[in-house]
Amino acid sequence: MPLGSAHRLAPEALFLDPDPAADGAALKAALDRTAGFSPGVAAETDVAAPGFGRVEVQLDGLERLWGPEPLIVRRMGEALAWILPGPPLAGIGGTRFAAAAAAALAGSGAGSGSVPLHVVEPGADAAFLAPLPAAMLSRDPEVRARLARFGLRVVGQVAELPRSAVVARFGPEGERLHARARGEETDPFRPYTAPERLVLALPIDPPVSNVEGLRFVLHRLAAAFGDQLEARGAATARARLTLELDRSFSADDLPASMTIDQLLPEPTSEGLAIERLLIARLETAPPRAPVARVELELGEVAPAAGTQLSLFTPQTGRTGRLSWQLARLGLRFGEERVGWMELEDTEATLAEARWSWRRGMAPGGAGAATSATPPRRRSTP
Repeated sequence: MPLGSAHRLAPEALFLDPDPAADGAALKAALDRTAGFSPGVAAETDVAAPGFGRVEVQLDGLERLWGPEPLIVRRMGEALAWILPGPPLAGIGGTRFAAAAAAALAGSGAGSGSVPLHVVEPGADAAFLAPLPAAMLSRDPEVRARLARFGLRVVGQVAELPRSAVVARFGPEGERLHARARGEETDPFRPYTAPERLVLALPIDPPVSNVEGLRFVLHRLAAAFGDQLEARGAATARARLTLELDRSFSADDLPASMTIDQLLPEPTSEGLAIERLLIARLETAPPRAPVARVELELGEVAPAAGTQLSLFTPQTGRTGRLSWQLARLGLRFGEERVGWMELEDTEATLAEARWSWRRGMAPGGAGAATSATPPRRRSTP
């Protein structure tokens, strides 16, 4: 609603500008923390999605590790206290929908303890949901309006109807509405998997001040990572190189470290490809002081995707693919100095009308000719 209208409704409220990046970072931190309690954690990570802010945690079989379910939830709430602006609202139920409804009920004052919590007893999901408003069964305004037109005010009224009658009136969505109203699970649980990070570091004694010396150390780190990634069947999409500088004979304003963040042209498990890109960055902007320690971190590590290869065309290594060549050329000469050819009309009569020359990096890095000229970044809502 407009800010003026909101202020008239709640003049004592504090209004803050939206910060989607901060909200997303807070949720990811909360997911990482709750993952320490249960291997089954799920959440909507899109800030613009309606379900953003709700975290779902599987509690089955965790009693021997953390105690009774209410105690587990309260411990998770205490662990999240430093991440969230206030205590989370928690609900425990047999289905995802019942748990979310219980958490909403805890927020209305029905919860208890330092972490507002409402518990639905095992097997009592349908009885718990029966007196709640039927509008809770769907986020779709049209479905809610149709429920009201049919006189279905509470969830229990929907549960009492034959499923075939609900499906006849609401279509495929009616089956979901009826199952939810009867305390049945309707949505598959898809656990959240945090992107894995790999970190290795090596000290350098004595410190080195040239890129060739760093190349040897970086080669060892990248090769070790390449072996690990291949053994896991994984690939990385981002690399971060941190150089700790020896400032013994340098100016006081020199920073203690130098960090290079490099987004890779495509996820890879080849250490040589990562090493070449980072060396190209170092040649462009070498360290201003001798380097005493090198740390390499690989981020966004995930299972490697397969690639369909041609049966009759000889294949080149990943390091020889055009996208990697473009990345190195862009780092060396500047991205604005790399050009690519785009096919526009292959049926054009004149050959020169079939393609056009573009400046900048080619999309995807494939299918382009390049040219470079030298130089003059369950449910606890």
